Amino acid sequence: MMSLLCITIISLTLAGSAYSQVTIPPLQPIVKVFAGLGANVTLPCRLQSKDSLSFGNNGIRVKWTKVADDEALNEDVLLSMGFHKKTYGSFEDRVFLEEQDNEDASIIITDVSMEDTGRYRCEIIDGMEDTVQEILLEVHGGLIDGVVFPYSPSMGRYSLNFDEAVQACEEQDAVVASYDQLFEAWKEGLDWCNAGWLSDGSVKYPIINPREPCGGSNNGPGVRSYGHQDKESRYDVFCYSSALKGRFYWLVQPDRLTFDEAVQACLDDGAEIAKVGHIYAAWKLEGYDRCDAGWLADGSIRYPISRPRKNCSPTEAAVRLVGFPDKMQKSHGVYCFKAEQ
Repeated sequence: MMSLLCITIISLTLAGSAYSQVTIPPLQPIVKVFAGLGANVTLPCRLQSKDSLSFGNNGIRVKWTKVADDEALNEDVLLSMGFHKKTYGSFEDRVFLEEQDNEDASIIITDVSMEDTGRYRCEIIDGMEDTVQEILLEVHGGLIDGVVFPYSPSMGRYSLNFDEAVQACEEQDAVVASYDQLFEAWKEGLDWCNAGWLSDGSVKYPIINPREPCGGSNNGPGVRSYGHQDKESRYDVFCYSSALKGRFYWLVQPDRLTFDEAVQACLDDGAEIAKVGHIYAAWKLEGYDRCDAGWLADGSIRYPISRPRKNCSPTEAAVRLVGFPDKMQKSHGVYCFKAEQ
């Protein structure tokens, strides 16, 4: 196909003895990029020829365009030439060149909206050997400033009907996750073998590493579906917690506490015992990391690890569940949450 060929055009001067050579580049394979509504996203583009001028030279030009089906309706996004940079229309003051090195023409789009969905063209023009890259941006109304987490109560796996699932998430300062939110979480690496309720009454689970107990090793990665279920059926639930509006913290105490003592200790500190939604939001969105296991409001013992290490969570960043011990045991410390005033 012509679009996959590199075409060289020779133009002769009037004297007929000298010529200039301009190379029209092949279009690179389209790159697909996903972004959550309200997030920041990077659209990648790099100079292909190592022999070309670097971006530090004033002669090179970078042009980004949002491409429409009708080329006459294309939207200018960004134009850069040397130290001069300009953004256009709805992209004004929202788009910036990343410029990690002299060959990087990637852009960062901030505060992504649904209207940003579409096809983008990056052109790097140095007059000799140019680069053209197209990127397809898909925006999902999923994770904006929050985290999806699987939840099952102290009764154990698959113990919640749909109404109980809704209540369980609410009790942990969260809501039942939507499919879009679970899909975004899967793309970010959520791998969970237990099926859980979603807000539309369907039951699904996200798999990154296919394996026999989780739908078989022959099936590829993806969000596996049980479809819509009778709302009296019993499963786990996937909850969604938004960014914290307050402070999540470990309460320093000289002694281990029973559950009731843990609740009271947080109250004495002007706070409340933290909920499961709080610990996940602090871990995922704020990078909270602590190897001490502590009581939470549902009677569970958990701890958040953002930096995997020996004796804490050696292989992955995660919120670790120790279990639901006897509430009368002086077994652990406590995590508290102090809401913004």
